[in-house]
Amino acid sequence: MFNNIQKKISRNFLNDLNLDKKVVTIFLSVAVLQTLSWYFSSKNFFYENLAYLFSNSNFDYELTGNLYWFLSDIILLLVIPVLIIKLFFKENLKDYGFNLLNSKTGIKWILFSFIFFVIVIWFVSSTESFQNFYPQVSSSKENLTIFLIFEISLLIYLFAWEFIWRGFMLFGLEEKFGLHSIFIQMLPFVILHNGKPVLETFASIFGAILLGFLALKTRSYIYGVIIHFLLIFNMDLISLLRYKTGEYETGLNSLLNLILKLLKG
Repeated sequence: MFNNIQKKISRNFLNDLNLDKKVVTIFLSVAVLQTLSWYFSSKNFFYENLAYLFSNSNFDYELTGNLYWFLSDIILLLVIPVLIIKLFFKENLKDYGFNLLNSKTGIKWILFSFIFFVIVIWFVSSTESFQNFYPQVSSSKENLTIFLIFEISLLIYLFAWEFIWRGFMLFGLEEKFGLHSIFIQMLPFVILHNGKPVLETFASIFGAILLGFLALKTRSYIYGVIIHFLLIFNMDLISLLRYKTGEYETGLNSLLNLILKLLKG
């Protein structure tokens, strides 16, 4: 009797099994691409396997590692998903957030986020763990050119990082899962923040939800790119300014002293 019930359940399962090829493709491709990124696009991979190629050059060791990471991930997280959309799904990139629709809403979110980030980062940046992590290229503390090269490269990279989650995954899964696609793309995004300062990792939970909601509301992932860049840029910049001026307190006097020191040069 048990065997008959088991066979009946198996038959029903096979009959009901109707996988959505697009959904399966998105899940599998994100898993494969992110795994490739983790093992072969990381700074650690560069330092362990490729850094020797630049040993006799004038390139900054740490900056070069970051540039390798950015370029590799642009290929994996942006170029390949775009090819999947165009060649396999045969769909329009505009439907995956490549547009600037609803610009008024997007700009409002950008301005609000900028003000919010500056206030929060000012307080968080006084902690030792924050100062040990930012700016992300330590040599940029002494070299403004390196700082600018990194930040500009970061902005370009974020078009890939945001697209894999709030473009390819979010819009690609929306038809099947609706608003739940926001929470689906949140999970890998948060996991990949592990290892960063704990407050930043917890903040990434809410950040992923808010950026996902904004992308669906505006039908664009571009605003999320700008918001994400402003967040990281302000963390690097405020940390750099604290280092340059030696002001690590959170009070108003410390802020005024920082500004005065900067004005004096």
